[in-house]
Amino acid sequence: MARHVEVRPGAYHDSVTLMVASRAVAEEPGVAAALVAMATELNLDLLRGLGFPPPQAGPNDLVIALDVNDAALRPALARVEAELTATGGGGGDLAGQPPPRTVGSAVRRSGADLVVVSTPGTYAALDAFDALEAGASVVLFSDNVPVDVEVRLKDAAAARDLLVMGPDCGTAVVGGVGLGFANAVRSGPVGLVAASGTGAQQLMCLLDAAGVGVSHCLGVGGRDLSAAVGARSTLRALNLLAADPATEMIVVVSKPPAPEVAERVRAHAAGLSTPVRFALLGRGQPDLTAAAEDALRALGVEPPSWPQWPAPLRARPGTLRGLFSGGTLCAEAAVVAAEQLPPSRLAMTDFGDDEYTRGRAHPMIDPGLRLDALAAAGTDPDVGVVLLDVVLGHGAHPDPAADLAPAIAAAAVPVVVALVGTAADPQGRDRQAAALQAAGAHVFASNAAAARCAAALVGDGAR
Repeated sequence: MARHVEVRPGAYHDSVTLMVASRAVAEEPGVAAALVAMATELNLDLLRGLGFPPPQAGPNDLVIALDVNDAALRPALARVEAELTATGGGGGDLAGQPPPRTVGSAVRRSGADLVVVSTPGTYAALDAFDALEAGASVVLFSDNVPVDVEVRLKDAAAARDLLVMGPDCGTAVVGGVGLGFANAVRSGPVGLVAASGTGAQQLMCLLDAAGVGVSHCLGVGGRDLSAAVGARSTLRALNLLAADPATEMIVVVSKPPAPEVAERVRAHAAGLSTPVRFALLGRGQPDLTAAAEDALRALGVEPPSWPQWPAPLRARPGTLRGLFSGGTLCAEAAVVAAEQLPPSRLAMTDFGDDEYTRGRAHPMIDPGLRLDALAAAGTDPDVGVVLLDVVLGHGAHPDPAADLAPAIAAAAVPVVVALVGTAADPQGRDRQAAALQAAGAHVFASNAAAARCAAALVGDGAR
């Protein structure tokens, strides 16, 4: 075996690109371990954990570490180059100039008015502040940004009449361009303000299935409607959409908000000229599917029968085990299932939470942790039903069913899947559904419907 470590000073690539590259190279024949990452303190710790002596490098340097057999080294390095070149990162601009050294200088050089930041959370805020000072709004994809820093960022944006979308803004659509994890949805009259990534994706995909499109989706970060953040970006985003002539209706979607903040948002929305509907998750509130149906009826469109791909599942007593990649989908499923089951029979995990993504790719990109949990749940006698979400779209795993279907087929328990996607997504919603169904899963386009089905199977099995 060969241990190859190299440092490329000043060769920056964003964290998502590098995590995808690491995973791709690790799957090459003859590769025992691979890490392609910026030399942050966290990544150097990961390098030590893989048995590599950490090199002399700093957070602005790229590290490539490979544990391979001798014959596989050259192909593995070629795969690294292919993955990095595919993103276009690390090079100069179109004029052949050297790359800018800061986000702010890149904004001033290009005249950009929107910047996507996906550097590690420790450094993301500095890049976001730099962009704001240069006059650009920010899509802050990064997570692990402290809440007090989020407040300062959003106050700085407001002072400059700009918008901060995030942190942890997984999904946005601006002028028809998807950012982060984004489904291929048609353009149309509905604008979204989303303190939720997968919740926004579920709404957009349901609207698309009904033939209704989206003008913009302004993600504001999952904590924006918390008491600490106070809807700072939500209020700004509402004003922007209300001033947009292409937006005829606004829908606000959020994980369970702080009650006093939700009331503030409702009061603000009532004063806008554009009608605003709400999809604020919580006990006693409409689920996302019901919110989509409400929006459709307000537009004069009758909701369709939402697609599902059934499988002959048998009821089984035990715990409903939820293994989610989307935090909002996990929260919604927990609320919906709690209508039928006591808390003691619910075990829901959001693998997209910060504690699971520190130092590794989001589960919508890298399903490793969730596959391990599915294998464990599939042989656990206390588990009655497993409930999964599968989220498609740009930025997500190119073929999630290829990894999940064998694990579903091997599970000794019923599996229910909420499939969030559109027919135009690069993975192909119907193709993914057919593969999951063939593996034995009952597949729903509606997450709420999937949760009700899973809870009913567990409940029926208890009688």
